[in-house]
Amino acid sequence: MTAHDGMYIGGQWRPAAGPDTIAVVNPADEQVIAHVPAGTAEDVDAAVRAAREAFPGWAATPPAERGARIAALRDVLAARKAEIAETVTEELGSPLAFSTPVHAGLPIAVAGSYAELAASYVFEEKIGNSTVLLEPVGVVGAITPWNYPLHQIVAKVAPALAAGCTVVLKPAEDTPLTAQLFAEAVHEAGLPAGVFNLVTGLGPVAGQALAAHEGVDLVSFTGSTAVGRLIGATAGAAVKRVALELGGKSANVILPGADLARAVKVGIANVMSNSGQTCSAWTRMLVHRDQYEEAVALAAAAVAAYVPGERVGPLVNATQQQRVRGYIEKGVAEGARLVAGGPDAPRTTGYYVSPTVFADVTPEMTIAQEEIFGPVLSILKYEDEQDALRIANGTVYGLAGAVWAASDEEAVAFARRMDTGQVDINGGRFNPLAPFGGFKQSGVGRELGPHGLSEYLQTKSLQF
Repeated sequence: MTAHDGMYIGGQWRPAAGPDTIAVVNPADEQVIAHVPAGTAEDVDAAVRAAREAFPGWAATPPAERGARIAALRDVLAARKAEIAETVTEELGSPLAFSTPVHAGLPIAVAGSYAELAASYVFEEKIGNSTVLLEPVGVVGAITPWNYPLHQIVAKVAPALAAGCTVVLKPAEDTPLTAQLFAEAVHEAGLPAGVFNLVTGLGPVAGQALAAHEGVDLVSFTGSTAVGRLIGATAGAAVKRVALELGGKSANVILPGADLARAVKVGIANVMSNSGQTCSAWTRMLVHRDQYEEAVALAAAAVAAYVPGERVGPLVNATQQQRVRGYIEKGVAEGARLVAGGPDAPRTTGYYVSPTVFADVTPEMTIAQEEIFGPVLSILKYEDEQDALRIANGTVYGLAGAVWAASDEEAVAFARRMDTGQVDINGGRFNPLAPFGGFKQSGVGRELGPHGLSEYLQTKSLQF
């Protein structure tokens, strides 16, 4: 696609308020592939005003009709699936074999789910002598990350539109081309002017202006916990609602009696997917002491298949590359045993990091506590089930996790005691209709399915 040199506001591409631009870099070869406008507070204000103007009409649109518009958007995205995948591969570096089914395919499915939910969701119910109405919150400020650029856009925009809200999107500055492509799809699908608006720009400028704008009723943010705190504080000062999907340090718990080889293989695949740039990745593998060395050997063998530049792409930028390599160095310095990978760059060009596995990791180590956001796995040893639970719950995060056991019943019993928002049982598949979100410092609110739709609604009761 060709990059736009303006903002999508009020149903058309408009010139940016300022002259500054952002370079978009292909992280696989470090070449600049495009420039997009660096939005200002003035651009954000124009977008919010357009969204506010469009809100009454869109909120009054029957839900079934809103669903039909979202279905049209889904169809446009499906028709442009190959282009989406290629765009994500260019600006994120994801291998095309991953971009096509995940970065392009998943958001198409999510958009379809909200096309159906808009028509079937119960927006009104009787409780005693009251009629309870679920109404759209208003204008949504959506701030999305670079790691799943289209999925995170659709996971916010589609439910907001289904609820009857209008949206201003500020995408991550590393992956703005995918957001511009989404805006083109919105236009092609014929959504009313102002229902969706796009402002590209830097987080501290455009993102902050959007979060603080008095015309925004809810801020939905996905990203780091540190930035989430700032957004929460900004929104709180205005008594504004927030939905925050933040960091993770998820535990992959392998109980005695589980299929160890499968659990390790799937666990490695989970951590290495998207070059480790997944907030819900199972970056801590917990193994009973009697099977520990076997698991370490299996992990070292499995990770060898993840070759940088082939099965594993680069990290998104040089800053992320240095950050992740710094964590690997910290792991070595704190006494963890390096069984695969290491801090040295595996390729001379591109922001690659070697897929890395650490053994002899203890719960208090930095690499066992902090989100690394790269292809790095820590394997920890536990003594018994209670010890495994203590370690699994022993971080400030609680986004996701996995449990493997001899039976689903045994795994579920353990999962019920985990302080985390989503747990896969014996390799259970991802469900785009299930609520996604975290406990503790992993966030506030839920995305996907009917729970994701409810985030964009407010409640009114009428008494008779």
